[in-house]
Amino acid sequence: MPTAQAHVPHKMSYEEFLEWCDEDTLAEWVDGEVIIMSPASYSHQTIEYFLTRILGIYVEQHGLGKIISAPFQMKTGTRLPGREPDLVFITEENLGRIKGTYVDGPADLAVEIVSAESRQRDRVDKLTEYEQGGVREYWILDPLEQRADFYVLSENGRYENRQPGINGIYCSTVITTGFWCNVSWLWQEPLPTTLSVLHELGVV
Repeated sequence: MPTAQAHVPHKMSYEEFLEWCDEDTLAEWVDGEVIIMSPASYSHQTIEYFLTRILGIYVEQHGLGKIISAPFQMKTGTRLPGREPDLVFITEENLGRIKGTYVDGPADLAVEIVSAESRQRDRVDKLTEYEQGGVREYWILDPLEQRADFYVLSENGRYENRQPGINGIYCSTVITTGFWCNVSWLWQEPLPTTLSVLHELGVV
């Protein structure tokens, strides 16, 4: 499926875009153009589902906010594109940003899982946009290269690349009760069970 306009006759405003697409539409809005996304791979979907379950339960147990997985729009600023991250975390104090069909403003955490056709978009375009839009933490997870990059917004509004420790563990800066992720979990086949990971995190 091409990553170009499909059944979109002309440019449209973001408001028109939200009215045009439905809950099954995999698309993003960039400078008035509708970009139709390619179908996700099996590895992409399994990692997204894994993180949605782990983070969702962890966040719920600690009363931290909400986890939302794609398809759901995020519009970080009036002059910035409307994107559809694979997963976002919104803290309790920012839940007012969640509207009926999109997040109006930056998520506290955005996660993108890289596919072959999205590498430029995730590593360059969205990195710049999420930094400008104020997304406090941005994870780029690449199952093809088994590579994980974590970016944290500094006080000067620029992203700093944070690497996992020598044990492969990354500690989130926005899930403030001490959530951590062992990067090796993401590349296992099959992925670890939800219960085993939650046990390691001290949730169950």
